[in-house]
Amino acid sequence: MPDFRLGEAAARAGHRVLGHERVGSTNSEAMDAARAGEPDRLWVAALEQTAGRGRRGRQWSSQYGNLAASLYLQLPPEVTEPGLLGFVAGVSLAGSIEALLGNVGSAAEINLKWPNDVLANGDKLVGILLEAERLKNGNLAVVVGMGVNVVAAPEGLPYPATSLRALGVHSTAFDVFEKLSGRFAENLNLWDMGRGSAEIMARWRLYAAGLGGRIGVLLDGREIEGRFETVDAQGRLILRTADGTLERVTAGDVYFGGARSLKREDELRESDKV
Repeated sequence: MPDFRLGEAAARAGHRVLGHERVGSTNSEAMDAARAGEPDRLWVAALEQTAGRGRRGRQWSSQYGNLAASLYLQLPPEVTEPGLLGFVAGVSLAGSIEALLGNVGSAAEINLKWPNDVLANGDKLVGILLEAERLKNGNLAVVVGMGVNVVAAPEGLPYPATSLRALGVHSTAFDVFEKLSGRFAENLNLWDMGRGSAEIMARWRLYAAGLGGRIGVLLDGREIEGRFETVDAQGRLILRTADGTLERVTAGDVYFGGARSLKREDELRESDKV
């Protein structure tokens, strides 16, 4: 099996990792472990993913040498905002990637695109997917899946994508995983089952792509445009429309510019492969 090693903070926190050369979906493997009664804080990591999933049922493929990694966590019923784990992941990924870029003196700009992408110089570098299922013990099993373009980005996409290799970083998927798992453990401790959500969201906003600018959001059946005001404590995007109305968006696709002119791009994203 591939030698995926946990970062120091993850090892101290009792995380474990199952490494694979190739797997259909790390999210599926992690959720299967949850259903089978495995203890949580379990990572499933792979060098290649052949049947991954993105948001809203899109395909999420991973070339050999990239990193597909999913963390299975159990949350007690009193945790009311499990979706904020996606923001924990975003902050952890952004910090990890900045550290790797710093090691090679790269000036690439890292941003977080609401709700679940990591961008490098405006190009997609990482995708994040959360899935959840209620367990028999009443706890919620949450799997946080992350796909990092380490050695290559898929071609033929309707939007620009990049890889760490293209940015001058020659680290392996093992290197990326070690750094990511350590930072995730640190931020998970900060989040503290939701008690530290305000600090996580404050850190996320520091990386927010398009904050203060004009954006479009494509929702199921409608389009809205306006100024990207902020992301609130619940992780909702707050958009101010032309008439001054504040729209609170819980799910949708964000585009930098008008939504209507990019409707065709949303249709193309149904073949999303990052």
